[in-house]
Amino acid sequence: MFVKLCGLRTESDVTVAVETGADAVGFVLTTSPRQIDVDLAARLVAEVPADVLTVAVVRGIPAAEAGEMALKTGVRALQLHGDYPKEAFDELAELPFGLVRATALGPETDVRTGAFGEELLLIDSPVAGSGEQWDITRLAENPPTGTWVLAGGLSPETVAGAIGVARPWGVDVSSGIESSRGVKDHGRMREFVLAARGQAAR
Repeated sequence: MFVKLCGLRTESDVTVAVETGADAVGFVLTTSPRQIDVDLAARLVAEVPADVLTVAVVRGIPAAEAGEMALKTGVRALQLHGDYPKEAFDELAELPFGLVRATALGPETDVRTGAFGEELLLIDSPVAGSGEQWDITRLAENPPTGTWVLAGGLSPETVAGAIGVARPWGVDVSSGIESSRGVKDHGRMREFVLAARGQAAR
């Protein structure tokens, strides 16, 4: 089970994420309680081993600006979160990092991984970053294909059940591993990875 821990803001966050065996770590570069600036993101990215995917997360800014920010941080992937059109992904296709398309599930959502040229598809809550659970049983009506990641309202307590229902390729968490808004709880980070991997092994 691929596990991404998102919204990391400190060196200790990164250290714990790596120690727990997370496959990917995310750094939020646009407006959020978890936002960090490009310079800090670059310093944190430099602390991450090569076998852990580093992801810059942006929302609500033009693709070209997002691409420039990702280049400055040195991440290996850029996550465009929200209603970005396929043209935004086309604009970034030649840059030296992978692309993640993060979107909420709607009646018209294209849930085929790679439909916009992305390497990874992330299906999130309609209210991204809120920690609110959403009705993942809706995925049965329009099941994603390919390498896709489930997000939104996951926590150490809920991730095993969510994996059992949705059968994603991977999971992503941010608010569900926090002690307060934007502050990571290192114990919950460890618990989340163990819970996700434990369910996947069944």
